[in-house]
Amino acid sequence: METWYFVDSGHCTPAMNMALDEALMNWHRNGDIPPVLRFYGWEPAGLSVGYFQKVKGKIDLEGVQKHGYELVRRQTGGRAVLHDNELTYSVIVSEDHPDMPDSVKEAYLVLSKGLLEGFTNLGIQAEFAVPDGKLDVAGSAVCFEEPSWYELIVEGKKAAGSAQTRKKGIILQHGSIPIDVDDVKLFDMFIYKNERIKERARKAFGDKAVAINQIVEQPVTFNETKSAFKEGFEKGLGIKLEPFTLTDAQWSEVRKIAENRYETDEWNYAR
Repeated sequence: METWYFVDSGHCTPAMNMALDEALMNWHRNGDIPPVLRFYGWEPAGLSVGYFQKVKGKIDLEGVQKHGYELVRRQTGGRAVLHDNELTYSVIVSEDHPDMPDSVKEAYLVLSKGLLEGFTNLGIQAEFAVPDGKLDVAGSAVCFEEPSWYELIVEGKKAAGSAQTRKKGIILQHGSIPIDVDDVKLFDMFIYKNERIKERARKAFGDKAVAINQIVEQPVTFNETKSAFKEGFEKGLGIKLEPFTLTDAQWSEVRKIAENRYETDEWNYAR
């Protein structure tokens, strides 16, 4: 059974969260660390926008600031995600890993087996989404509006959202596992033509997405969710996880990446 590192980085700022994912990719590419599973939270809560996503005309920056959130741009594509009361995961692994398919879509299937087992550990019967090509909401800026290939759905509703990128031989897949969702705050993050359309979108959201505490008998905590999904990834990927703690020098490297990229307006608002 292969051993991967497990990084439990706690709650970090949006910029530090994205910087740590990038640093882990660099260290794995250099052969300094094996593949990694990372779990984390967000403090303050953040709105992450996809690598190619436009901010102007799509994201309500006043709404982001009003709630005390911070915006950050991801390395990965896709639409915007509000990261509040959730467990976020990252997987960092080489494209050359024998268990990693060449296809992005098929790699989603392999890595998302860990998510499937995690939901099972919480007593939730989830399944993989297999879109029919008719699900995409044209012009929507909200990630949880529709599931993509092999994302996890529960009773037809999206329960986890993931995004993947490949850079210089390394795969990064990270994603959001909502524990609770405040859809009023969520829809304050996006620009709509008028309040009527915004309210209609908000009401429809409940038919498209679901959080863990909406479907379990007893509410679960962040730590309980983390434990369930850690065991889930070990089983789903057939790996053993070894705790890994960053050194002071490594944290310094992460802070430098955050300052030079993920805290800059040039990176976050250029598109």
